[in-house]
Amino acid sequence: MADVEIGRGKSGRRAYGFDDIAIVPSRRTRDPEDVDISWEIDAYRFDLPLMASAMDGVVSPATAIEIGRLGGVGVLNLEGLWTRYEDPDPLFEEIAHLDTDKATARMQQIYGEPIKAELIGERIREIKEAGMVSCASLTPQRTTLYAKELIAAELDLFVIQGTVVSAEHVSKTVEPLNLKRFIREFDIPVIVGGCASYQAALHLMRTGAVGVLVGVGPGHACTSRGVLGIGVPQATAIADVRSARAQHLDETGVYVHVIADGGMGTGGDVAKAIVCGADAVMIGSPLAAAVEAPGRGYHWGMATFHPTLPRGARVRTETRGTLQEVLIGPAHENDGRMNLFGALRTSMATCGYETVKEFQKAEVLVAPALQTEGKSLQRAQGIGMGRS
Repeated sequence: MADVEIGRGKSGRRAYGFDDIAIVPSRRTRDPEDVDISWEIDAYRFDLPLMASAMDGVVSPATAIEIGRLGGVGVLNLEGLWTRYEDPDPLFEEIAHLDTDKATARMQQIYGEPIKAELIGERIREIKEAGMVSCASLTPQRTTLYAKELIAAELDLFVIQGTVVSAEHVSKTVEPLNLKRFIREFDIPVIVGGCASYQAALHLMRTGAVGVLVGVGPGHACTSRGVLGIGVPQATAIADVRSARAQHLDETGVYVHVIADGGMGTGGDVAKAIVCGADAVMIGSPLAAAVEAPGRGYHWGMATFHPTLPRGARVRTETRGTLQEVLIGPAHENDGRMNLFGALRTSMATCGYETVKEFQKAEVLVAPALQTEGKSLQRAQGIGMGRS
């Protein structure tokens, strides 16, 4: 792809987000009932190619269980309220009623409570005792510190997650996590991220991770792109990491799963993420809008309460329906924000593809008019595709 000249001595590639592209229907269609949207990673199979984001307003032990029942997997944030407080419910209630101008400062105080190691195992076992696959996340800085708790609780899937995670972290003050050594010696399959480039993803894949999260700053509650000026629009980021997956597969014969993390609000976004190369998606804000979500209609990211440089906002998400309605329907709205995976199934069927991996072969176009062409009345009335 040709670079665009930004100025003398600086050029860059053009990058695309989901709103910039369109999926092109092929010569074949099929019945939605014949479409298989299941996902397998390591020893685990899920009816939905879904990971629920490791954010306190989205995943509690209870919602992780319900998401598992519906066919996905919920990722519990082991550095959140569920491991800092025995009963965090009153704090969720307080956060939901904070004034906007005071929310970040108060949340920094709330999250200043130390993590309690014993609660890590307790929360994991709660999910496992319900018969669901347990999945939880830590940042690289705390991974070694709490690794023994994960093993003791027999966690099924482990996510090492940060704004940006690299396989070559350099520090003059602390011993950084050696991802390759840790994953090789750890008994639990590991997913790592986020990343947003070919080289970063390829190096993460070479650590032995079973999956890589793709996304730097696209989430609805994340402000990293504004605070730090970093990020890559998701369509381009996923496509670049897809290429890294192919390279790694050629080198090793090992298939590493690509998981699109953030920036998806509708079923159409989920479908585009798959077509760009994702094997599954990690979503947060659509699930924060569910009746069961612990955030009580609010959503915030893992860096919202950073003690020195917050990189997230507490955002309000209109409560729209149950987790079941958000994920698999039925939908009672016409803007794509409900029945996300029914939409994925229908998109695949309309384009003639039977499995998620086949759907990755679908043709896309750069289509800046996709969201606006013929939609002037919807935009004027704020309905359907005209909703902001």
